[in-house]
Amino acid sequence: MSGDPTHTDSAIAVLIDSAARLRQQGRFAQAAQAYSAVVQAVPEVATTWYNLGFCQRMSGQFEAALTSYQNAIDRGLDASEEAHLNRAVIFSDALRRDADAERELRRALELNPNYLAAILNLANLSEDLGRRPEAIALYERALELDPKCSTALARYANLLPSGPSTSAVVSRLRHAMSDPAISGAHKAELGFSLGRVLDQRGEFDAAFQAYSDANAESRRALGARYDRAAAEALVAHIIEVFSERAPTPEPPRWAPVFICGMFRSGSTLAEQVLAGHGRISPGGEIGVVPALVQETVTPFPERAADLNSTALASLTEEYERRVRRLFPGVDLVTDKWLGNYLYVGLIKRMFPTAKIVHTVRHPLDNVLSVFFLHLDASLGYAVDLMDTAHQLRLSRRLMAHWRDLYPADVIEFDYDAFVAKPRETAQALTEALGLAWDEECLAIQRRTNAVKTASVWQVRQSLYSTSSGRWENYRRPLEEVRSYLADLLESAQSSLLDRL
Repeated sequence: MSGDPTHTDSAIAVLIDSAARLRQQGRFAQAAQAYSAVVQAVPEVATTWYNLGFCQRMSGQFEAALTSYQNAIDRGLDASEEAHLNRAVIFSDALRRDADAERELRRALELNPNYLAAILNLANLSEDLGRRPEAIALYERALELDPKCSTALARYANLLPSGPSTSAVVSRLRHAMSDPAISGAHKAELGFSLGRVLDQRGEFDAAFQAYSDANAESRRALGARYDRAAAEALVAHIIEVFSERAPTPEPPRWAPVFICGMFRSGSTLAEQVLAGHGRISPGGEIGVVPALVQETVTPFPERAADLNSTALASLTEEYERRVRRLFPGVDLVTDKWLGNYLYVGLIKRMFPTAKIVHTVRHPLDNVLSVFFLHLDASLGYAVDLMDTAHQLRLSRRLMAHWRDLYPADVIEFDYDAFVAKPRETAQALTEALGLAWDEECLAIQRRTNAVKTASVWQVRQSLYSTSSGRWENYRRPLEEVRSYLADLLESAQSSLLDRL
């Protein structure tokens, strides 16, 4: 830049305008570059550092974003609790550093005790860490500040113990949902919680109606419906592209344990079983494989067929780099991104020695549990029972293909078998993974790691069997699903009897 002050100020203004425009367009990596140039020239402006941190965070530059947000705080950012909140989200969601996330959230609340977003995030983190009383108190605090906060009310209702005492919260949920000003998304959020409370109270017809209404709201918000033909075509294409086994290298390389399958199929339970083993660190939903596919293997699966050994080695190294950044120094780590069932063929080329744990449960319980859960809008099948049944059938078809290719490396973990015979099922799993038995695998309720899924509270309890056969309470609305999945139901019953 020229040394002329007027020219310099003008050039910086142009850079700031360009950065803001790129940010608004969602081009965060380019916006971060532009903001970086601004802070190099004018480092004292706190808001520029904040905007840089935001763009770095959105483009996956997490460590750099932490530094930028701290620079914004150090330079006197107004409402700096927002920067602390953003740092907390990075620590928790991107870097798995929950203690650091908690520190940032508590600092935000020191600066602004009524900061609702920080209260909600701290409550959610307390849930992840299994601190129920603290989470309840925080949601109550959020509702004191904003009685119409649907997220706080829904999460609060989900944490209450079942029983007659929940009558008040049922009334409160229904009253909140009747507000004509409530959005469809918030109405759905409350509806799923209402369904859960009614189910726990044994009011099954009312519960199913609540869940159906909640899914209808989600479906309206979603817009586009699940495309069964497109889903079938994708699975068929994957099977065509990955029709042969990947070569086995010598010597074996490092590889994580991949856990995949349908949502609500027992994957969190399987990971928590393995988390008790002295060699295994639970990674949770890492999501590195789909990210790499999105970045370098598109269109998928066509592009995967063209990957040479150099490209595969690069993918493998990048996966390992990203995972080891999250979990430095670990021996084995579990990657529980359930959608990885689509990528097993690629995974086995990247990590030929990798073990794949496929979690399954009774098909009707699985379909019902998905329908009863407020899942991400990208899972369009989840808002319709028959679409969910269709997706389950497709996932089983693809996993059967992977099992045919890799019979020793694709290991089935049956939720219902584990509930019936936990020791035998857990020992079979560790043996299939080539691990010595560790008695701690059965002490699931003693886990202290964060669980960032809807199963957070189930897996922190002593083993229970109430989720097996839950579909019996909903026989009538499941008639069409039962007919469609008749062959899988027969196979599931036969397989379970063999295991028991």
